[in-house]
Amino acid sequence: MKFSARGGLWVAPPALSGPLKSAAVVSKLFWKAFGAGTTGHVLTYRVTHGLMGHRVPGLPAMLLLDHVGAKSGKRRTTPLVYVPDGDDVVIVASKGGHPRNPAWFHNLRAHPDTSVQVGSQRRPVHARVATSEERERLWPRVVRAYGGYAGYQRRTEREIPLVILEPR
Repeated sequence: MKFSARGGLWVAPPALSGPLKSAAVVSKLFWKAFGAGTTGHVLTYRVTHGLMGHRVPGLPAMLLLDHVGAKSGKRRTTPLVYVPDGDDVVIVASKGGHPRNPAWFHNLRAHPDTSVQVGSQRRPVHARVATSEERERLWPRVVRAYGGYAGYQRRTEREIPLVILEPR
């Protein structure tokens, strides 16, 4: 047991055991492997100027999104599926149907002027969340690009945001 600064008692949560402990370990290992895979994808994409990584067999085209941490100020890069829409590019803040939006979404809200790499081309963009009318028009297109988004939307109670990256 631990005591708080005000003299109240904190009760430690029960230790995980059995299936819950196994699920927590698997989840931790998954995210560690996912992070390593993402790092490798970004490196390959950058080194080959998008020749490798822009198109991955079995997946739609991917871009590299540069963003700055909303709190940390740290520069990050995330590979994401995208859908072209005229001069704009649309990305999906799905996080696999997780209850919360992905970190990159919060980062773009704090720092909307950023850049992307689409294939060999790097371009400066301004990020904004699609309006409800734009989302209604674009959602079927992103689902056609990657059918998994429909399942992600069913899995979560939040409306998955679409982010429009406009040229600057």
